[in-house]
Amino acid sequence: MTDQYIVFILDTQRYALHLTVVDRVVRMVHITPLPHAPDVVLGVVNLEGQVIPVMNIRQRFNLPAREIALTDRLIFAHTARRPVALVADTVTEVAEWSAESLIPAEEILPEVKYLEGVIKFRDGLILIHDLDKFLSLEEEHSLDLALDSA
Repeated sequence: MTDQYIVFILDTQRYALHLTVVDRVVRMVHITPLPHAPDVVLGVVNLEGQVIPVMNIRQRFNLPAREIALTDRLIFAHTARRPVALVADTVTEVAEWSAESLIPAEEILPEVKYLEGVIKFRDGLILIHDLDKFLSLEEEHSLDLALDSA
């Protein structure tokens, strides 16, 4: 059995999300700051009348901060609790891998809570991102409060 993933790049590292959690990918739009939101939230965007928080996955993965460029992409996806958007340098493909090719994150990077696993290739690794574990409960609560007061 194979699973489909959307592959995106931050700096030179490839990441992926299960295609089932991705709603769409669009060109970068203006991100409105959200006062009192957790540090991991860059702000919000309006998608068809719905206010969507934009997550700073660069910060979550301890990558150097950089200015958002017009060439960046927004990946609109959803967790079990809410819709979210992620900023990616680029989105490269939709790929399929068998479940057996996925190495669980606990076996390689047990301290990284936000990864489901890793897929190894000759030319490097693709880190499979677990969107449901991206925000802590405290960050979820703080985001809810910030969104309610906006």
